[in-house]
Amino acid sequence: MVFSSLIFLFMFLPAVLALYYITPKRFRNLTLFIVDLVFYSWGEPMLVLLMLVSIFINYIAAILIGLYREKKILAKTVFITAVALDLGLLGFFKYAGFIGETLHFVLPFLNIPVLEVSLPIGISFYTFQTMSYTIDVYRNTVKVQKNFFTFGTYVSLFPQLIAGPIVRYQDVAKQLVERTETLEQFTEGVKLFLIGLAKKVLAANAMGNLWDSMLEAQSSGGAVGAWVGIIAYSFQIYFDFSGYSDMAIGLGKMFGFDFIKNFDYPYISKSITEFWRRWHISLGTWFREYVYIPLGGNRKGLPRQIFNLAVVWFLTGLWHGASWNFILWGLYFGVLLVIEKTFLLKLLKKAPAALAHIYSLILIVFGWVLFYFEDMGEMWAFISRMFGSDGFMMSSNVSALVVSYIPLLIASAIASTPLLSSLYHKISSKPVLYIADNVGCILSLLLCTASLVSSAYNPFLYYKF
Repeated sequence: MVFSSLIFLFMFLPAVLALYYITPKRFRNLTLFIVDLVFYSWGEPMLVLLMLVSIFINYIAAILIGLYREKKILAKTVFITAVALDLGLLGFFKYAGFIGETLHFVLPFLNIPVLEVSLPIGISFYTFQTMSYTIDVYRNTVKVQKNFFTFGTYVSLFPQLIAGPIVRYQDVAKQLVERTETLEQFTEGVKLFLIGLAKKVLAANAMGNLWDSMLEAQSSGGAVGAWVGIIAYSFQIYFDFSGYSDMAIGLGKMFGFDFIKNFDYPYISKSITEFWRRWHISLGTWFREYVYIPLGGNRKGLPRQIFNLAVVWFLTGLWHGASWNFILWGLYFGVLLVIEKTFLLKLLKKAPAALAHIYSLILIVFGWVLFYFEDMGEMWAFISRMFGSDGFMMSSNVSALVVSYIPLLIASAIASTPLLSSLYHKISSKPVLYIADNVGCILSLLLCTASLVSSAYNPFLYYKF
């Protein structure tokens, strides 16, 4: 992984950028499409065929829907078939083993075999992208893309192929056909990429190390150690995923694309409702547009709204992984959102901001416990430790370790707020900032490179989703 990261940074990316910019504009999508396939094949030479099948299914389906739009039954049949195939491929590769294990547990006397299927990296992301395109074509909100390579480029764009953000076709349709690359946009993209890289390598990885240490400490960490650990994991998953999103958006800008923001400082939220408007924005938008609103949203009364929310959050949990803890995690937030929408949100708006913030953070952090532990026994054991089953205080060794991480914990807390960004924009007109920007970018790249060279295998957390 370390070697691959360095190859990507110092060989693959510079070569791709050079190739892209020397290619005539009319062939740049084709160049990107070929590069995307090479990038995906780098990790999974055979499973790239699965992505090509997904691209082909939705490309043909959209053309047929456009061709037979006036024949509504035929168009609907094509649409349903395409969506069923999309969900079928995702379901088989992601959930076949989970379904088999569940049936084997519930009905052991049937001896149902449990399939071991390799999960293609990024399948949840590119499947949702292809589905959004076909759905929007069927709704007649986007035009049919007749150029196979242009559509293939949209689905397989390597900057956001592996872990999002989930880019809807309607958001980049114009950019796919006629985008303009500028030096200013490219420079902004480089800065954003390096910010994301620093989030992942310097912040997320360090917080991950602290989390692992707290897990290993177990009873010697006590309740305080358990809470410090899960707070560290909260920072890890935020900086890991938002870091990847920043890198993807930055890379997109280098190639002339503007992808939507995927995170908006979620840990400053004063309610769970606000948190989910700020966390993984592209996924929330997808479920709102293609599940919640089609089910009726909040237009059919409170009971139906509660049902719609339950469906959305069950699917949100399931989307994250083929395990019961993800479903529990999704329903946990679904219940909290229902409670807020029925009465609590009004009270939170009247409550002191600090109190609302503390309420939100405690529930968010607890939610990450449900998210992390796939083994229910380990989950309940950790929750018990959080509330003092092994005592409250940390041992001297664990305390010393935590103390050594306090500066990084404080830095992570500050970096997860808009404080630094606000300060940057306030002094953005100062001439000295130009020098500081360049020095900061170089320093960030050097620190990240040094960290990658000296670190162990540590992939992005969202690769597996």
